[in-house]
Amino acid sequence: MEKIAHTSLEDFYKEMAAKLGKDLESIFPKGLHKDIGHFNVFDIAQTIEKVKMTSEMPYNRRKYYKISIIRGKNRAEYADKVISIEKNALLFATPKVPYHWIPESPDQSGSFCVFTEDFFMKEKSYNSLEDLPIFQPGGVPVFEIEDELATEIEMLFNKIKKEIASDYIYKYDLIRNYVLELIHYGQKLQPATKISASNDASMRVVSLFIELLERQFPVESSEHRLEMKAAKDYADRLAVHVNYLNKKLKESTGKTTTEFIADRIIQEAKILLRQTRWNVSEISYALGFEEIAHFSNFFKRKTSFTPLEFRS
Repeated sequence: MEKIAHTSLEDFYKEMAAKLGKDLESIFPKGLHKDIGHFNVFDIAQTIEKVKMTSEMPYNRRKYYKISIIRGKNRAEYADKVISIEKNALLFATPKVPYHWIPESPDQSGSFCVFTEDFFMKEKSYNSLEDLPIFQPGGVPVFEIEDELATEIEMLFNKIKKEIASDYIYKYDLIRNYVLELIHYGQKLQPATKISASNDASMRVVSLFIELLERQFPVESSEHRLEMKAAKDYADRLAVHVNYLNKKLKESTGKTTTEFIADRIIQEAKILLRQTRWNVSEISYALGFEEIAHFSNFFKRKTSFTPLEFRS
C-alpha cells in the first residue's frame, strides 16, 4: 500500500532547521503556548540561502496553513492547475490541497508564515478557517500581483516579524489580526463565488452536500475507496429527495449533483496522476470505479486525454 506524503509541523521544522543550519529550538517561536495553536514566520531568502534551488519543492499535502509573498519567476502546480508567475505571487496553502512550487529563476525573495487551525480558535466570527472563501474548495489559491501590492504585503509581514521577536505579552493576538489582514488581501483578489451566502434551508442543503463531498478527499491510500459516488448516496445521507438536491445545486452553482461529483473526482484523479506513483488501476479503484476501462473512458470524456497521456 502506498500513501501520499504528508508534512507535519515536526517534519517542517526538521526541514527548516537543516536549511538554515540551526537547531530546532532556535527557530521555534518564543512565548507560544500549546493552548493557542501554532504560528511562525520566515524569510524566503534565508531559507533558500543554504540550499541550491535546483530541485522542486515536494508535492505534499501539509498539515498546516501557509501564506507566502514570493518575489521571483516561479511556476505553481496547485490541485489540477498550473500557474506561471513572472514577478510577484501571493500564495495561500491549505492542509487539504497539495501544491508544487517550482522556482524558475535564481533570485527568490519574500516571506511566508505557517499556522494551525487552533491559532485562530479565539476568533468568534467563524467556526473554521474553511468558512473563509480563500480556503474553501474551488477557491483561487495563487495570485500574481503588481509590485505596489507586493510591497504593501511585505510591510505587513515585516510587522509580523517585528512582533514575533518582541516580548509583548499579547503579541500573538496582534499577529492574528495581521494574518487576518493577509487573508482579506487574498479574498479581495478572489473572484466572487457563485454560491450565495444565504442561510435559508435550501442553501444549507447545498453547503452540507459540498461538505459531505469534500470529506471524502483527499484520497490518501491506494487501498482507500470512495464511499459515496452517486447523487442518490448524498441525497440519502442528507435525507432529501435526489431531485430536490439536484434542483438546489443547479440553481446555486449551475451544475447538477452528478456533474458536481464528477468534477471533484476528476480533480482528485489529476492530483493522484500528477503526484503519486500509483498505477492507473490503483487510482481507478481508489476513486470508486469497478473497471479500469470505465475510469479511463470517464477521464478522457472529461479531459480529452487518457490517464497515461495526462500523466506524461
